Amino acid sequence: MIEVLQAGLCDLVMDRGRPGQSALGVPAGGAADPDAFAAANRLVGNDDGAAGLEIAQRGPLLRFPRGAVVALTGVPFAARRSSGAPVAWNETLVLAAGESLHLEQARHGCRCWLAVQGGIAVPSLLGSRSTFLPGAFGGHAGRALRAGDCLALGMAVREVRLRRGRPPLRDAATPLRVVAGPQAGQFDDAGLAAFFGSAYRVDAAADRRGVRLAGPAVSHVRGELPSQGVLPGAIQVPPDGQPIILGWDGPVTGGYPVIATVIGADWSRLAQLRTGDAARFATVGVEAARALAQEDWDIRDLG
Repeated sequence: MIEVLQAGLCDLVMDRGRPGQSALGVPAGGAADPDAFAAANRLVGNDDGAAGLEIAQRGPLLRFPRGAVVALTGVPFAARRSSGAPVAWNETLVLAAGESLHLEQARHGCRCWLAVQGGIAVPSLLGSRSTFLPGAFGGHAGRALRAGDCLALGMAVREVRLRRGRPPLRDAATPLRVVAGPQAGQFDDAGLAAFFGSAYRVDAAADRRGVRLAGPAVSHVRGELPSQGVLPGAIQVPPDGQPIILGWDGPVTGGYPVIATVIGADWSRLAQLRTGDAARFATVGVEAARALAQEDWDIRDLG
């Protein structure tokens, strides 16, 4: 069991999401960085899709009455254990019965993921335990965690093995890599030059539905289109010319032209954007994007 003694800014129960539910108007959702989330699960011996926590910017104070085997991936937060033992990222941690874990502020970036051996045992809805905030369902009561919440854990299926993970190296200062969007041809030279030659800033309105950017306007020939299917990472350009990167809980259809789409290998960096961060873009080919998607975390047993 996990007891929430103090809630963070936005602590959500997540798994790999609900792919295939777009016809119902439900996006795939799930963890914002699927690779980091899967790596956390592997570090505690879970299947990749076991439910854990996605924690944004400022984390919770959690107590584990019966102890637990946990792992943290993503960006490091200022963190402490009630036992005084160090809190390591990308490594298996064993918590004693009654021990608490306090995740404070992210040192940089936005999100981390907490896996617990056995997974978080909330009900599955539409094939997933992930929280879908816009629809107020899934996860724990369809909302972010609050002080006083208690989360049940599933049964551990593997013995405790201490592991350490080494994530793929991804430079946060380099541009987000994108492939051309279906309406890229509708943008004039000035619009393309603005989009690829400028640094944009993440707007305060950014959330899991979409990352709004502010910067030079991206001009295009047509302002709106008939509604079309869209996916996370698609970059829409509304009439005001300010790009919006669709997020994990974003709409499944949209009527604005899509200039480009962030490749899967850079979702880890997309997940860490926070208000005020700079974002730039660079194109890659589809085959290169597929090859980059094959990168994986290095997980090794200790000892």
